[in-house]
Amino acid sequence: MTKYIRRASVFCLILLVALLLNAARIQVFEAPSLDDNSANRRETIQRYDQPRGDILVQGKPITGSEDTGETYKYERTYKNGPLYSPVTGYASQTYGTTFVESAEDDILSGTDAMLSTVPFWNEISRFQNPGGDVETTIDAAAQKAAYDGLGGKKGAVAAIDPSTGKILALVSTPSYDPGDIAGTSQSDVDAWKKLNASASQPMLNRAIRETYPPGSTFKIVTAAAVLENNIVNGITTATDTPSPYTLPGTTTQLTNESSSDACENATLEYAMQVSCNTVFANLGVQVGLDGMVAMAQNFGFNDTGVKIPMTAAKSNFDTDMNKSQLALSSIGQFDTAATPLQMAMVSAAVANGGTLMYPHLVEKTTKNDGTTVSTTDNKSYKQVMSAYTASQLQQMMVDVVTKGTGTNARIDGVTVGGKTGTAQNGVNNRGTPYAWFISYAQSADASTPQVAVAVVVEDAEANRADISGGGSAAPIARSVMEAVLNSSGG
Repeated sequence: MTKYIRRASVFCLILLVALLLNAARIQVFEAPSLDDNSANRRETIQRYDQPRGDILVQGKPITGSEDTGETYKYERTYKNGPLYSPVTGYASQTYGTTFVESAEDDILSGTDAMLSTVPFWNEISRFQNPGGDVETTIDAAAQKAAYDGLGGKKGAVAAIDPSTGKILALVSTPSYDPGDIAGTSQSDVDAWKKLNASASQPMLNRAIRETYPPGSTFKIVTAAAVLENNIVNGITTATDTPSPYTLPGTTTQLTNESSSDACENATLEYAMQVSCNTVFANLGVQVGLDGMVAMAQNFGFNDTGVKIPMTAAKSNFDTDMNKSQLALSSIGQFDTAATPLQMAMVSAAVANGGTLMYPHLVEKTTKNDGTTVSTTDNKSYKQVMSAYTASQLQQMMVDVVTKGTGTNARIDGVTVGGKTGTAQNGVNNRGTPYAWFISYAQSADASTPQVAVAVVVEDAEANRADISGGGSAAPIARSVMEAVLNSSGG
């Protein structure tokens, strides 16, 4: 009998060991895959069992959380949702997260290990900290000025502090309210379908995710390359440019919207003032492909890794072109394409003496009690050009505003530099042109420019002969610059 008891005991011991090993396998080795399994709702229920941290603008929350009493307890809410959606993105219980809601999700949801007082405590205990907050760099007045200025038209605005890289405004219209798709109800599903079916694409962040032909605003980049490569002997020297200008290797003649006589042999300074296509096409070819590509990339073109913290679309300047294509690219045509953020970076680099600061949208993150978790340092993206070249570009941009195509951007008592542009679009360029304006502003008592702006209006009701973009885009840029100067005491 003892023998059989012994055998039964050994068998039970084997079963116990097997049970313990299987439990260890499930709890230790398979835990991550089980956590991520779509059928496992525990983690999702826990995620929404507490209020989400807030996104802040100048210390004030533009988001919130509402107790729904449902299984997913707390639902995201938004204050002025359409105004700030290009910044916040959405946090949806059904459709996930985008933009700052996505890039800073660990902080906002309370899952970031940095929120824990004791290192690794969250991983061991599965405890979820209260959601932290994200302080943005947005200037509330500038954001509203940009949104009101666009007035619902298709377009976008990006504004940057040239000396720090802080993004002061990021607007895209038409817009939408992220709160409409934050939950799991049928109304949220219906709103999602309606937004995605809309021809106006309200969920498209045109400020950082859409690229446009930059038109004549790209002439700032070409002028920088011309000056850095000593193609002309100063900005007041005649450029020996015919008008019209025959594109190299073709019989196609490039003309100017302004008077041909005025642009013939024009100086670089005058060509910028009245936006002579012929001059900049000719000079871009003289710089050459390598020189133009290098300068465009100094400004950030062709960079797929610009994160603010969400990733911006790549702005394009082709690296393989013949001379006629290079001529057109040098005036912002052919395949050249840029986001509004990219063109704000162009203006910011000029305003900041040739140094381009890395653009960023998040100032700092904090615990829910206000303790700082992380801060974003101001850092240089690249030394784009010499300070002397930048000063010459500043002079030419000021001329554009004081006596050229950008007079609608003037602000009394303020130094304003700008560049207008119209990007043709549609089959055979028959579509309504996109109106562009890039600029910077410096108040009389400031040592450096305080804001750089880029504005694009897709459905600008402009005369096709108006190459300035000054009628539709410049007044919006002016209102944004005024808002920043007023809020900073300028």
